[in-house]
Amino acid sequence: MTAQTSSRTPGPRRVVIMGAAGRDFHNFNVVFRDDPEVRVVAFTATQIPGIAGRRYPASLAGDRYPDGIAIVDESELESVCRRERADEVVFAYSDVPHATVMHAASRALALGADFTLLGPQATMLQASVPVIAVSATRTGTGKSQTARWLSQHLRDRGLRVAVIRHPMPYGDLERERVQRFATRADIDAADCTVEEREEYEPHIASGTVVFAGVDYAEILDLAAGEADVIVWDGGNNDFPFIRPDLHIVLTDALRPADADRYHPGETTLRMADVIVITKTNAASADQVALAERTARALNPQATMVRGASRVTLERAAEVRGRRVLVVDDGPTLTHGGMAYGAGYAAAVAAGAEVVDPLPYADDLILQALARYPHIKSVLPALGYDARQLGALEESIASAPVEYVVSGTPIDLSALIDVPQPILRATYDYADGGEPTLGTVLDAALPRLGL
Repeated sequence: MTAQTSSRTPGPRRVVIMGAAGRDFHNFNVVFRDDPEVRVVAFTATQIPGIAGRRYPASLAGDRYPDGIAIVDESELESVCRRERADEVVFAYSDVPHATVMHAASRALALGADFTLLGPQATMLQASVPVIAVSATRTGTGKSQTARWLSQHLRDRGLRVAVIRHPMPYGDLERERVQRFATRADIDAADCTVEEREEYEPHIASGTVVFAGVDYAEILDLAAGEADVIVWDGGNNDFPFIRPDLHIVLTDALRPADADRYHPGETTLRMADVIVITKTNAASADQVALAERTARALNPQATMVRGASRVTLERAAEVRGRRVLVVDDGPTLTHGGMAYGAGYAAAVAAGAEVVDPLPYADDLILQALARYPHIKSVLPALGYDARQLGALEESIASAPVEYVVSGTPIDLSALIDVPQPILRATYDYADGGEPTLGTVLDAALPRLGL
């Protein structure tokens, strides 16, 4: 018995979009929403808990979709394609191994459907002001700290800067259509998840307004009205939603072999105007050399810069010889694939005894970590909803430690109440050699009209 769907259905081309609450919605808005030749019959969701089972609302989907569009779990791809007689499956999420993309393609092709990847030409928006984009080959490479550094560098030159952040619409999609964050009160009012706070709070703390949401055409218009220059702070390893005038792409010296193994990280590296080899202060000389060789082979025209990640632990002397539990940036550890982050590195450097948190982790946290067996020595800052944040709080409070070292970019103590003191490990971009990123940026500004 064949697994394929029947021959093509008359009428508009029927499309399923595979996503993770970001690129998928953007591709729909820009490419498919107003196309009478296409009918998007479903989104599938993965990576982010709590997205499946909802609908992309009619207010965002437009007049052609008065009932909105169903969002189902990716495990239902085959059944939804058969039920909806799909002609095409569009892959629209990021930070996955190349093999994962082809496994998805194989599932679609086995059903008789076409398999599509929409590229930059079809999906990038054009801004009315110059755009500097920051992308990377993997999650956790250092995009946010680099984007913060760029924003400050541009402000120091008297420019008004707006940051547009890769989407993280994990709550009410209608309410999150267009978001503007200038203060922590704005973040609180939007009921942002821990994962959203990790990206927005550091920018706000440094004085930069952040724009995000679901409908990036509207978001871009709002941001461009307030700024001389836009900094695109990319999420995962996606290519920008907005056409950049200068595209800076980071590749991780601690993971040099990953540069050409992930989608669409390899794409961003090949697109780059400037390549920054990050964490050169923590990597070995051989790792740095391999990262540079790999990047140069993929993109021989780009300018190459070495960058460092400077980690600072508050009250570091207090933790020497003390038992500590480490909480690190969530996405860096989960789909970013890192075993630990800045908090762990800072605790070890300070001479602390890092305690294995897993024996004290709440069942809800253990369920979330089941997909990521590489995480052993630290807890990711999980908080996609109130239950998960409460489970994180309980897990930390139960651990027999004297201190908590927090490597997440947010002020964790403002969100949870635990008996142990929470010490923050912060990390910032620093130059790692010549040419510096500042030199390269300053040389490019006249070309951008800045």
